Amino acid sequence: MPRDHGEFRYERKFVIAHLTRHEVESFVRFHPAMFSEIYRQRYVNNIYFDTNQMSNYHDNIDGKRRRIKIRIRWYDALFGIVKNPVLEFKIKYGFLGRKESFPLPPFELNDSFNARTVAEVIERSDLPEIRKLQWRSSCATLVNSYKRRYFESADRNYRITMDTDQTFYAVNHHHNLFLHRLTDDQQVILELKYHRDMDGQAEKIAAHFPFRLSRSSKYVTGLQKLYPW
Repeated sequence: MPRDHGEFRYERKFVIAHLTRHEVESFVRFHPAMFSEIYRQRYVNNIYFDTNQMSNYHDNIDGKRRRIKIRIRWYDALFGIVKNPVLEFKIKYGFLGRKESFPLPPFELNDSFNARTVAEVIERSDLPEIRKLQWRSSCATLVNSYKRRYFESADRNYRITMDTDQTFYAVNHHHNLFLHRLTDDQQVILELKYHRDMDGQAEKIAAHFPFRLSRSSKYVTGLQKLYPW
């Protein structure tokens, strides 16, 4: 099962809108590095958090080299009891990224989800105090969900995730019916992930794909789709 990496690794994205998911998958499976699927397809769900000034969003838009993303992540069913949520602080320096991950107590994502729900999860968690303070100063801004598939090269040095069927939900601080949503079932997002020591060969891996590397953030995309800023 894929695990989060506490050490820095490269994460390079390809955002593909002109090919079907089956065509994209063919390019992955017939790649000379011999990528094969290593885990079952599943839904990835996130609640994203930001400051009142939307600092994390603006840092990404402005292209700042050091950025942080705060989210709660879990898998499979989006709504209902979230049994194994994980709080992630994703820290990026350019194309390098790492995660700090902390298990959280279960909670329920339903039409009564609000800021109080988040506060209760914080108080019941076993987070380091510095991370609690950071989370308390943030608020939920976006929920998203997408299908993910996992592939690994034959030498096990490179991994690819393939994301499709994105859905974005607006979040209100007081009450949520999750009726304000948008879907994108056309775009395919590939992400090439590897240890920083493997960067020397990464260009050869990327060069075999007929897609261009791009800067992309599902968090930024979701906010821009949902809110007319």
